[in-house]
Amino acid sequence: MTPLEMETRIVRYGDLHPCKTAFIDAHTPGSNQKENFTIIGGGVSESPDQHVHISIKHGFNIGAAGQPPKCRNSLHDHNTAEVFFVLSGRWRFFWGRWGNAGEVVLEEGDIINIPTGIFRGFENIGTDYGMIMAILGGDDAGGGVKWAPQVVEEAKSHGLILAETGKLYDTKKGEALPEGVKPMPVLGPDELAKRAELTTADVLPNHVARYWDLVALSDRAPAKVIGADGILRDRPGFEVHFITRGSAGDAPRLHGRPAVLMPVKGHWRVDWQGGSATLAKGDTMSVPADLAYRLTPSMSGEAALYHVIGTDDPAGPTQKP
Repeated sequence: MTPLEMETRIVRYGDLHPCKTAFIDAHTPGSNQKENFTIIGGGVSESPDQHVHISIKHGFNIGAAGQPPKCRNSLHDHNTAEVFFVLSGRWRFFWGRWGNAGEVVLEEGDIINIPTGIFRGFENIGTDYGMIMAILGGDDAGGGVKWAPQVVEEAKSHGLILAETGKLYDTKKGEALPEGVKPMPVLGPDELAKRAELTTADVLPNHVARYWDLVALSDRAPAKVIGADGILRDRPGFEVHFITRGSAGDAPRLHGRPAVLMPVKGHWRVDWQGGSATLAKGDTMSVPADLAYRLTPSMSGEAALYHVIGTDDPAGPTQKP
């Protein structure tokens, strides 16, 4: 592929298109300053304003959330995997029916594979604007978001209504549900009873990996972070690997599926027959299936990268460790 063709598969951090009206809590105080980004795939946005940077199907979606300090993302859940790693800032992840079943604070480079079947939210508790990168299972990212009932009720009081079609309507702009279209049903007692109330002791050992531990584990070979035999054991329809300078190697890489490269530290050079590109922290690159490429740090200093590749496993509920 030519460099020009490959450039269409690279999304630079500085070129990301934010959407501030992606979800039902976009007017809710405390959540109204968040920005959502859909980088690869359709994502789970409820708004037509969401810009999709790369629409090529990978079997999973890549997105991001950017938030100023004290801004939160409201309690919700998904039918498939929702994995986050911290690109910048300091973040508190919390979960449970009311968000008080457990919590964990993640720093730059840390990663969490949030179990399906639990309500979860997150908040930037740092002092500056922060960004977290997301990997969502399935081409349809699990078919959308299910919100905790109190989120839906609060959003309604601030003018937003989610239709049963999954589309968001803003009454502050004079919008209304079309004739014959009903609001998205609020989850009832039976559905709520299915949501687990996992403790921090349940989540932390099995679903969180720390950056500096991954750096140590990938000193000679890439560390498999998420996979059937990974540090975080799961089969969400993709694997996540962590690569550092010590484990990058010089051998060409080749996959039967598209791969995604997401630097978290340093600069990385990607070489293939016909061209090369350099990626920086926050950039996202989709490498086509069956294209051989080499991946090496391009500058001295700390270098780390998350690598995502699809598997034959169907996207679905979290597999028990």
